[in-house]
Amino acid sequence: MTDAVELDPEDAKLITLARSARGRTGAAEGAAVRDTDGRTYLAATVTLPSLQLSALQAAVAAAVSSGVEGLEAAAVVTAAEAVEPAGLAAVHDLTPSAPVLLAGPDGVLRTRA
Repeated sequence: MTDAVELDPEDAKLITLARSARGRTGAAEGAAVRDTDGRTYLAATVTLPSLQLSALQAAVAAAVSSGVEGLEAAAVVTAAEAVEPAGLAAVHDLTPSAPVLLAGPDGVLRTRA
């Protein structure tokens, strides 16, 4: 599932959850975030006439609406070459040092932001 980079099992789980969110909905992206208590929140891209959210923005919104005050890490699964800036900013609004993993649709880790 991942390339030569050794992933922490909890980070690998985030990528798996993000892939499942993407696959379940057929969305362009799936994302998952882990809070400082170890709970995870996942979401897919939201594209409605009145509401547009990236998967990462939606996952952060789900976490915040549950009372989360900090994140340990996040993962995005997408065909895009980079994490979209608004989602990355949302993660870093909560925890500036939280890593954001970017993986392709196949689950292979591409980069950390």
